[in-house]
Order: sequence, then C-alpha cells, then structure tokens
Amino acid sequence: MSEFDLIVIGGGSGGLAAGQRAAEYGARVAVVESHRLGGTCVNVGCVPKKVMWYAADLAEGLRDAPGYGFGVSAGGHDWSQLKEKRDAYILRLNGIYETNLAKRGVTLVRGRARFLDRRTVAVGDARLTAAHIVIATGGQPVVPGIAGSEFGITSDGFFELTEQPRRVAVVGSGYIAVELAGIFAALGSEVSLVLRTGAALKQFDAMLGESMLKILGEEGVRIDTHAVPEKLARTAQGLRLGVRDGRQLGPFDRVLWAIGRASAVSDLCLTRAGVECDADGFIATDKYQVTSTAGVYAIGDVTGRAQLTPVAIAAGRRLSDRLFGGKADRHLDYHNIPTVVFGHPPIGTVGLTERTAREDYGDGNVTVFKSSFLPMYHQFTSRKPRCDMKLVTVGPEQRVVGVHVIGPGADEMMQGFAVAVRMGATKADFDDTVAIHPTAAEELVTMR
Repeated sequence: MSEFDLIVIGGGSGGLAAGQRAAEYGARVAVVESHRLGGTCVNVGCVPKKVMWYAADLAEGLRDAPGYGFGVSAGGHDWSQLKEKRDAYILRLNGIYETNLAKRGVTLVRGRARFLDRRTVAVGDARLTAAHIVIATGGQPVVPGIAGSEFGITSDGFFELTEQPRRVAVVGSGYIAVELAGIFAALGSEVSLVLRTGAALKQFDAMLGESMLKILGEEGVRIDTHAVPEKLARTAQGLRLGVRDGRQLGPFDRVLWAIGRASAVSDLCLTRAGVECDADGFIATDKYQVTSTAGVYAIGDVTGRAQLTPVAIAAGRRLSDRLFGGKADRHLDYHNIPTVVFGHPPIGTVGLTERTAREDYGDGNVTVFKSSFLPMYHQFTSRKPRCDMKLVTVGPEQRVVGVHVIGPGADEMMQGFAVAVRMGATKADFDDTVAIHPTAAEELVTMR
C-alpha cells in the first residue's frame, strides 16, 4: 500500500493543476492517468482545435487578400502535413507535463483508477491511499443511440482524420459543432450543420447564435434545421443521414457527432466511496468541490459545471490552496466566467445573457445596448460578415452584467472586459473609458 496526502485521478488540466499546486505546498501527491497527460484540452480539444482554427483563419485571410491588392489565392492545403506537425506539437506538450510533475516530486501512476473505499484506490495491482482524493477524469463525447451511429465520428475522431473530407455533416448546435463546422468550411469542405431545432448556441445570448448561423450560411454552410437524426446509413454514394420528418440528408464523406459530452466515470466504482452523481451523470459537488463523501472532491468537466479548461485549472488550484495552503475559504466563484467560441468569426462572451438578466432582475431593471456594423477590415474584402455586440446592464446605475460579441478579435478583447464585469463596472465606466481607434473593441465603450 502506497500512502499519499493527495491522490488525483486524472492527468488533465484540472488534475495536473491541483496536484502540482499541492506538491508546491509540500504535499505527497500521486496523479493517476491511463492515457496521455493533458487530458481533453491538450490532446483532443482546445490546443489542437486552435491549431486548426489558425489554419482556417489563414485560409480566410488568403481569400480576403485580393481585396488588399495581393495576387494570391487559397488552395493546395495539405491536411495530412498539418496533422503530422500538430500531433508532434501535442507529443512535446505531453512530455513537458510529465517533466513538470517530476520536477515537483509528483508520483505519476499509469493506469485507470477504481475506488476500493473512500480513502483507497486500485490501479492495476497497486493500492494507493490518501486522506484526500480528487476526481478529475473529465468527459467524453456522446454518440446518439440510433442505428448506424458507429459510422459517424466524434470530436475525438476529428483529430484522427488524415485527410480532409470533401462533404461533411456536423450534427449538433453547441460550441463544438459550430467551431468544427467553421474549420471544415474555411478549409474548403462542403459542410452541413444539422440542428435538432432552429437555433444554435442555445446556452449563449440569443444574438450570438442568430448571428453565427447567418454568417455560416453566407459562407456557404448548409443549415439543416429541425432535423432530428434517426438513422445513419452507408451507401455507395456515401453516408446518408435520415431524420425524423423523413428527409434524407447527404450523401456525406463524414458525419461528425457533436451533440454533447458525458462524464467519464463509468469504471471508477464511485459507489464504493459513496460518491453520488446527479441526474445527468455528473458528480455533484458543493462550492468547495466536495462530493457527497468528505475527503473526496471533483473538479473540471466531470462535474458538468462550466466545462472549460481554465475553470478546471482554477478550481484545482483553489482546492489545493484550501487543503494544503492554509486558505480555509478558498474556492472558485463560477459567476462571470468569460468564454470564447472559436468559430469563424470568433465569439467572446461574459456574464448574463439578456434573457437570464430579465428573468433574474425583471424587465424594468434591465437596459440593453446593441451595435451592429461591418468591421473596417471587411470594407475591402468580398466577404461581408457583420460584427454584433451587446451590453446587458441592470439597475438605475446600469451595472454591466453581460458583454457579448461576435466578430473579428472578439476572442482577444473579451479577457479585459471580463475583468471590468467582475469588478462591477457600470455603463458610465465604459463610457468614460477613452476608445482605442480604429478598432472593433471601441464600440463597447461608445454605445448609446
């Protein structure tokens, strides 16, 4: 039996952050991981996705270049070469994570953990025990329970593609679906975005989803609405997706399921530790990340709350600050978490949607400011996607509780505005800030 102060089950972003922070305080830490270090984000999420987003952004820039006098054109993109370079980059990151654990004296245990009781886990034949155990096993893509679903791929499979599919359907309405549809389209695939309803990005402010679908449509993406998948079949012409109303969509070379993510806990034997999950299968925790069992904690996507890499990292570090750093009330505040959707164009958002603000504060206490314009960059391009912005304010002082932007630069500008929202800035504070001209961001401090 190997004894530690902290066992972290899962070597993703949250687990690594918790384990390394605890080790910095002198705790004896073991991190258990059965796959490559870095979790979803590094291996099949944020990092390789951003590489593909950059490639798609360059493709769009090449198409825009003639408007600025350049005699160039997009073409000849080598998907397989980019994949090879991207995969090599990810492997280097995996090695860096392992080196960092070793530098901090963290024990890396390879294998899949399972609980024996609330203080003990088994990894193969090894037994590990600790007063504190953190579950940080993340999530995994959901595949629909329909005939032929195995013919499709998930976001994990997207990163395994060695060649770019010419005809592709992306099934889903969330940020992963929108991001991957935008990447495929910008790199030249014929793309269909298949939605169960008539809307996308339903967890975000309605303006963002509406604008994104409009822009994707203008960029040549086919938007199939009210299309509930019932069957996926392989034919001589390609994959055909049958939907509930009788339509047959396709043929496609690839169909990608982006319909949600589930917690990766099925083989952890949680009941042996008395750890309970909610109705959706995510591990329930309090504000201190404590599960239904004292001494057992959960962070990151496995909890189903704000499934974002920086959130997992922040929660993990704060948890170790509290457990081993003497900061008794240290915990993550899940309000006002900024988010970026790396679509084409990107989306940046923080705070309450207009709808949520009206529900929480009442219509009479909410004032909304909007702006819609063609960015200066696109005055000279054949593409004309508009930039849409919204400020949601509450009360007579018009405190800004929501900032929502879709357009070039939205990803980078949102970090600073998130600080302002978290500090309780008012519309007057925004108005009193001198604008940076000419930028898109200046619209947020000049709205009337």
